[in-house]
Amino acid sequence: MQQVKRLEPKADPAPSRWSYRYQRLMLTPLFRKLLRVGVPFCLTFGLATAYFSDPARQEAIVLAVADIRERIETRPEFMVNLLAVEGASATVEEDIREIFPHDLPASSFDIDLDAVRISIAGLPAVASASVRVRQGGVLVAHVEERQPVAVWRSREGLGVVDIEGVVIGDIAQRADRADLPVIAGKGATEAVPEALAILQAASPLRARLRGLVRMGERRWDVVLDRGQRILLPETDPVRALERVIVLAEVQDMLERDLAAVDMRLASRPTIRMNENAVSEWWRVTKMTVGAEE
Repeated sequence: MQQVKRLEPKADPAPSRWSYRYQRLMLTPLFRKLLRVGVPFCLTFGLATAYFSDPARQEAIVLAVADIRERIETRPEFMVNLLAVEGASATVEEDIREIFPHDLPASSFDIDLDAVRISIAGLPAVASASVRVRQGGVLVAHVEERQPVAVWRSREGLGVVDIEGVVIGDIAQRADRADLPVIAGKGATEAVPEALAILQAASPLRARLRGLVRMGERRWDVVLDRGQRILLPETDPVRALERVIVLAEVQDMLERDLAAVDMRLASRPTIRMNENAVSEWWRVTKMTVGAEE
């Protein structure tokens, strides 16, 4: 009897399902990049985290970094050894050196130049300041001072002010700044430019001028010797003063026994006489009236 030969099933050349999925993943650029970069990074990060989690190692690393930084910052080329002040008077320079917040020599990394500039610019006598480190370890502070234009008399005493009305400093007595005019009254420092314009117009009265007084924070009185005053209006005070000066030159008005010349009403100037002058005027008037009778 003839035997029947059994045929073995042929192997399927197609890959299995998992093999197919693996091959598809390997063909994905993102997956390949993850294998090349992500896995090594995670392993390295994990090992580094485990290594640096030890407090002793952390402290040793911090100390090493601090030591390296200190060695760099304290190198001679980074040290500031001298403070130089330019454009300041002796008094202002002394104030700057007094408020300078660092002991020299010091590393330039430890000096906050902007903070130093702000502290110097905050001095009353300083209008502006710039700070820089010059070659050779010199910290240069260049200063522009405020220029005094008047002496301000207040209840607290005498002070010198600039064109912006900023009080630069105090003085003990008027003679210390006899070269500057005097302004007084509440609000006087807020109208310094107007006061200077009035003082310039009052130059013909300079020999008799004692100063200006701000009245009601809105207008000025010109104070002369012998207690005389010129009351100026709120608007256009220079023109009103020029009118008074013309009258004084033509009629010697200010040489008379007057207490004040009131120019607050431009259309109706008023003259106020002293008490003695009024009494004398009444006496002369009575005598004239009696003689006529």
